[in-house]
Amino acid sequence: MRFLSHAALGASVLLLTACGHLAGQGLGAGTSLQPRSGSATSGQANFRQQGDRVLVRVEVSGLTPGQEHGLHIHDKGDCSAPDAMSAGGHFNPTGKPHGPQNADHHGGDLPALKADASGKARAEFSVTGVTVAPGPTSIVGRSLVVHKDADDYKTQPTGNSGARIACGVIAAS
Repeated sequence: MRFLSHAALGASVLLLTACGHLAGQGLGAGTSLQPRSGSATSGQANFRQQGDRVLVRVEVSGLTPGQEHGLHIHDKGDCSAPDAMSAGGHFNPTGKPHGPQNADHHGGDLPALKADASGKARAEFSVTGVTVAPGPTSIVGRSLVVHKDADDYKTQPTGNSGARIACGVIAAS
């Protein structure tokens, strides 16, 4: 009887481990942000799947000192245009309106970056509505875009955050 209990426990652990792996636990992605629209803005971002959330770490330089800048995941993995318009609109796999993370929002709506006095920003936050794992909500193969202005989280569908000053295609790591 005790043998069956241990066997059942072992099978349960294996099943839970497999389910966690299939759900994308611990999967990662990243991008290197390159200047666009005549800016000197550049940086890096990393994404890590943690359950139903994605942990985001971003470091950007060349921003307007003391200013907030919009940060979004865009639909297309294409930063080839000088103004990054080739990245398309915000990634919105569930058809939600533009907004902040604590309300209905596009999958690509991210918290703003706040530049320090030297024009650098570092941020770490987690988001919902997207994944690193393969599927319709995956951010892999899409673009991360830094905007010139702050996101007002009201104007549809973009947040009125201005020119695209840095862009990078998100790749699995």
